[in-house]
Amino acid sequence: MSTTSKETSGSVRSQALFAAINHENIKVEKPGHTTTPVSEFFGSMTFGLAQMREKLPRDAYQNLLKTLDHGKKLPKETAEAIASAVKEWAVSKGVTHFCHWFQPMTGLTAEKHDAFITIQTSHHSELRVVERFTGSQLIQGEPDASSFPSGGMRSTFEARGYTTWDPSSPLFIIEDDAGKTLCIPTVFFSYNGEALDCKTPLLRSVEAMSNEACEFLKLVGDVDAKKVHVTLGSEQEYFLIDRNFVALRPDLMMTGRTLLGGSSPRGQQLEDHYFGSIPTRVKKYMQDVEFELFKLGIPAKTRHNEVAPSQFELAPIFEDVNIAADHNTLTMEVLKRVALKHNLVCLMHEKPFAGINGSGKHNNWSLSNDKGENLLEPGTTPHQNLRFLAVLSVVLKAVHDRASLLRAAIASPGNDHRLGANEAPPAIISVFLGSMLERILNQIEEGKSAQATEGQIIDLGVGKIPNISKDYTDRNRTSPFAFTGNKFEFRAVGSSAIESVPMTMLNAAVAEAFNEATTLLKTLLTQKSSRDEAVMELIRTFVKQSKKVRYEGNGYSQEWRDEAKKRGLPILNTTAEALEVYNDPKATSCLIKQKVLSELELHSRYHINVERYVKTIDIEIETLIEMVETQVIPTIEGQLVSLSDVQGKLSSSALKKKHGTRVQILEDAFEKILTRVDELKNKMDQVRALSDESEKMKKLAHDVQPLSVQLREACDIAEKHVNDSSWPLPKYREMLFTNSLS
Repeated sequence: MSTTSKETSGSVRSQALFAAINHENIKVEKPGHTTTPVSEFFGSMTFGLAQMREKLPRDAYQNLLKTLDHGKKLPKETAEAIASAVKEWAVSKGVTHFCHWFQPMTGLTAEKHDAFITIQTSHHSELRVVERFTGSQLIQGEPDASSFPSGGMRSTFEARGYTTWDPSSPLFIIEDDAGKTLCIPTVFFSYNGEALDCKTPLLRSVEAMSNEACEFLKLVGDVDAKKVHVTLGSEQEYFLIDRNFVALRPDLMMTGRTLLGGSSPRGQQLEDHYFGSIPTRVKKYMQDVEFELFKLGIPAKTRHNEVAPSQFELAPIFEDVNIAADHNTLTMEVLKRVALKHNLVCLMHEKPFAGINGSGKHNNWSLSNDKGENLLEPGTTPHQNLRFLAVLSVVLKAVHDRASLLRAAIASPGNDHRLGANEAPPAIISVFLGSMLERILNQIEEGKSAQATEGQIIDLGVGKIPNISKDYTDRNRTSPFAFTGNKFEFRAVGSSAIESVPMTMLNAAVAEAFNEATTLLKTLLTQKSSRDEAVMELIRTFVKQSKKVRYEGNGYSQEWRDEAKKRGLPILNTTAEALEVYNDPKATSCLIKQKVLSELELHSRYHINVERYVKTIDIEIETLIEMVETQVIPTIEGQLVSLSDVQGKLSSSALKKKHGTRVQILEDAFEKILTRVDELKNKMDQVRALSDESEKMKKLAHDVQPLSVQLREACDIAEKHVNDSSWPLPKYREMLFTNSLS
């Protein structure tokens, strides 16, 4: 969008609004799947087990399965066979480059591209280019690791880092206007073997979970249990804002959220957005996104409007947690990339707009055995229900014992704005079970027989309890960790999070609880007359021990905060408080015992998160100050001059008095703005003078952030009293409601 020096900032904003309404600069081809059944192209850009079974020799495929199932080292000849099949498939798709795709501790993904070529020299010294891809290239890469955060695990001058193929996650092809690239999902580690990424600890936690859960299940009666899978389905929330508006908002460009902005007269108070009709422009975008996701084998199932204006949600079908984590990260990348084609910007920040709902990533987590049975789903036999209650009690104990660790796992500067803001769970980890399960557990704890109708009664061999119906109770949207029938919904995870991190912590906590359950049950089996009685006694013990973490009421209420304090639950309101959990050996011991993270790796993650927090807030404050000094203050100054001219021309004393009130409001706001800007600058100088990053984080959280809120409030008051055509920044009403005009 071009402008001239004569144009005012108001006219630039008006042009952005005009362009947004008329969908200028949008050239998007109609998605191919509008006429082709999804089943015909789903997974066409992936190369996983199904493709390998078809393309590989039988021996090579069996060796691969042994690697996946038993951790056996992949033979060199098998790696070469896989690489050959992958290269043949990729080149047939028009791929020219490959990369090892990994998740460093930056909150993003990383990749280094190499061409599928090598040079051969003939006996006449002629050079010939051929496509080549070897087993060693498939299995391991060596990207420069010096620019990736390690939290002190390695010196910056030690650049060596390694990526190693994760065969449990399908290879995939990313296609954009620049071409096609084969992506190999990998882990990323240092020369000494420390995990430099988010995925390695997740894989370790999955293995720990399976080992501990299988041992416990065998004691419960599932003697043939060989493997337990962790499954995950992630509901991804996001905002869509016209690109023309974002270009005029330095805060959105630099930080992903609005640092200034008065609320629109209409927000979400009419409750007319959730599940409402999807705007045509957005629906076209969603179709394009789904087309890309389906090609990547990502089972996107649900799309709808969310609670806030211009907020939407996408949800997939459940998958193994490792694949689900990769797919969610890919989904975020696709959402952002496709948005630009539609002249939109996809915002993943947890709280891009004040006064309306922010965005989360509800992680629907569950466990299943190698028979495909969901361990968190009540069954049709007494044994299945007893097993269900036992596994449920284990999860409850894990969440109770490791509540502070789970809170630390979801901590981020963005999530601080969302948690506890009457739209998302509070910064207190609690569990909602529903009235039926709550009553069952209370009765088990008290040792009473259940009172229920005949249709709700089952006999477990140790007494009667009501049948557990997955549809018996309503959902509790205010709970950060809610049971929803056959899974737990971890609602407190932020929308921009790499979900490998919270899932790693949850898996480790539950694995530890399974280990404790196994130890206790072995003792009880020697004391009780039957296995069922021993299992029920274990359930009763764990239910008592975890009771404090269960809460059925309104998690948004002050009543719950007061109650949680009485119960002694960890209340960690900010990231600065939550990250200190990583320094608590008692709170993090499950990670060490389950060999999910070493002490060095754990310590590094604390420092990396602290450093990221400090840098994020520093960027936000600097952007805010720049916007205020270069845009807001000059605009208010011009408005005050204009108001002064008007004041001098008024003849009626009564009118002058009323007009003076308007001037006074703006002057008061202006004075507060000037004062707060100076205070913020002084505070930031104090922060930068500190040498300890932890102290910087605490000072930013406790001293700087409250000042930035006060500065924003003054600017937002000024926005409402400045001539609309003079205000330089696109307003909330424009950014949030333009999509509804399509």
